[in-house]
Amino acid sequence: MKHFLLWLFALSVLVSCARVGSPVGGNKDTIPPKMIGSNIDTTRINVPRDIKELRIDFDEYITLKDVSKNLIISPPIKYSKIIPSSTGNKYLQIQWKDTLQANTTYNFNFGNSVVDLNEGNALPYFNFAFSTGSKIDDLYISGTVADALGNEKNSEGKEKNLVVGLYQVKDTMDYRQKPYYITKADPDGYFELNYLTPGKYRIIGFDDENSNSIYDTGKESVAFQKTPIVLDSSISGVKLRIYPSKKLVKYKEMAVAPGGVAMVFEGNPDKVVVKAVGEKPADYKVTHKLKSDSARIWFDATKENIGLTVSENLKFSYDTGAKQDTMSVFYKKPAKDDMTIANPFSNKLAPETDFRFSSNYIINKIQPENWKLESDSISQSFTARISELDSTQVIIKSTFVPGKKYQLTVPKNTVLSFYSKLSESVRFDFQAMKADEFGSFTAHLVNAPSQKFWIQLLNDKNETEYQQYGNQTLIKFTNIRPGSYKLRILVDNNENGYWDSADFATETLSEDAFLFRKAGDKDIMSKINIRPMWEINENWDLTKEEQPVN
Repeated sequence: MKHFLLWLFALSVLVSCARVGSPVGGNKDTIPPKMIGSNIDTTRINVPRDIKELRIDFDEYITLKDVSKNLIISPPIKYSKIIPSSTGNKYLQIQWKDTLQANTTYNFNFGNSVVDLNEGNALPYFNFAFSTGSKIDDLYISGTVADALGNEKNSEGKEKNLVVGLYQVKDTMDYRQKPYYITKADPDGYFELNYLTPGKYRIIGFDDENSNSIYDTGKESVAFQKTPIVLDSSISGVKLRIYPSKKLVKYKEMAVAPGGVAMVFEGNPDKVVVKAVGEKPADYKVTHKLKSDSARIWFDATKENIGLTVSENLKFSYDTGAKQDTMSVFYKKPAKDDMTIANPFSNKLAPETDFRFSSNYIINKIQPENWKLESDSISQSFTARISELDSTQVIIKSTFVPGKKYQLTVPKNTVLSFYSKLSESVRFDFQAMKADEFGSFTAHLVNAPSQKFWIQLLNDKNETEYQQYGNQTLIKFTNIRPGSYKLRILVDNNENGYWDSADFATETLSEDAFLFRKAGDKDIMSKINIRPMWEINENWDLTKEEQPVN
């Protein structure tokens, strides 16, 4: 019995030693870890420049969550090792090989990455600062950073990773390096750059999509001020707005496409001149829409015997005005390469709107005299035209009676492209909807831009559902499908018919943008709820919009 009790006692000691953290049962732990010491003196000044690690001790076991995305060191230090990685410890340790700069304050911003091992309680916005000089610099810059177009996701559909950095103003500015000071914005867009040295800086905010703490020119959205900041006292209330970056125009790829091949570019070239290099194709057409990122090369592969059985190497030269080159593509005619038409829009036609369909080919000619539009088996008069804005679309205009159902029959060979015709007959069935199934919205603008602008109603994905272009102060949208929308204005400052984004390389700011938000609304854009037969009116004073200082 005595041996049994000794064995039982020893077993209980082993189990208790192996268990880390709170016992099972009781109230849930909601208290974050607490720092209790470090390997650096409590004054954190006159730290030796040859120190190669920072160790911080805590009152409980911790782990580091997404530390590679959260940890920002200013000025930058490239660390070689960090503990803990995934398992728990009562300390964190960062090691590096660099020699620290003299008379410099270093700040280790861990964000919310320090969490307790058991419950995951984060130590919010944890910073640790020390100085190799006789004092810790204590200036700061604080403010907000937000997306100027109201986008909640980045270009890849991921959550934004907004950061703000400062570069020291020098004769030669190298923005390919990490900013001298950098910090992450919190989920509400608030940021603080702490422990700053007096000086002259350029401030930049950007969506750090690849988490490398460097603004990737032309790829990531950016905010910047053209005027440097002279920092001799702390600054608060800075407002930065992130705009899409103007992409540098460069060739990307060439690929087989319906009716020929497509040459794709990064950026949006104003003009692309494409020419065939070689004997094939002998007869071809090139289409490129202003500011489009692709040029289409159309030819008749069957007639010219191109790539019918095996792939053939086709070469084309291009000239964007800034760059000329010759590229090639291995072409084999796709098994399904027919010209087709479809209705990708809706079979429920809003009042006072036209019916339209689209093709996978550029439409060069139509023969509507051979088409038939019917309702209740009675032929209806109509007109048809190729869209001036998009030559892959056809617009059908008629007196569509609300509540009536319609059938449009388009026989084969009556829609033509350069080297192809509609291969099969198609019938479209659709219904003209009644006005009482839709709503309307009117915006009364105060202090509207003097230049023309687009006023847009956006869906929940920030895609444009309805828009108007002009410079009126009273704008009315009628026959809007019920739903929740957001309101935005993009100003065509130079009135070139396109909204131009920011170009950091040339310090060219984006054209203006305004987001509608009611007073007291926490969201970056207020919701406008459209209901059937409702007429919504909103007054919008654009002088009250928070715009960044350049």
